[in-house]
Amino acid sequence: MANEVFPIKSKRDYNKFIKALKPGRDRDLGQLGTAFGLRISDLLKFKIGELRGHKSITIWEKKRKKKRVITFSPSVLKIVSQLEGDDDDYVFASRQGGGKPITRVQAYRILNDAAKRAGIYEKIGGIGTHSLRKTFGYRLYENGVDITRIMSILNHSSERETLRYIGITADEISEAYESIEV
Repeated sequence: MANEVFPIKSKRDYNKFIKALKPGRDRDLGQLGTAFGLRISDLLKFKIGELRGHKSITIWEKKRKKKRVITFSPSVLKIVSQLEGDDDDYVFASRQGGGKPITRVQAYRILNDAAKRAGIYEKIGGIGTHSLRKTFGYRLYENGVDITRIMSILNHSSERETLRYIGITADEISEAYESIEV
């Protein structure tokens, strides 16, 4: 069984993590991975021309075989407008050449190394490529997006599964109830 990975819940930790990623491809991986909420296999296959100059993208998710339309936020539009390379180049191109994207393993290394440099690796309790997708879901939840919408976006079968997936604990739910004053 693979090691469990977690979302980066603290905005401060997330910002430290992003700053620890090398500018360019690696930082784009962290930011676009979080902004799109895709599985790494879907994220790594993007070519520059599919993103640059567009306001959204339609993809077919590999695992669930479902169509997904992702509309770019202003910050994503800025990132994709600054992508360097030809339209046929991969956004996350391997530095080994051959016109291929980085592998899942390389993406994992990039993210882990950045988490360690940022000093958040131990605090998070495990980070990997799926941490970006979980962080995406957590940010939606934190921003007040209804859990059923998040469940639909992530293609989960229950609200409980989604809450567990994005790292919402029973203590956090209790704190929410305790915060209500009537």
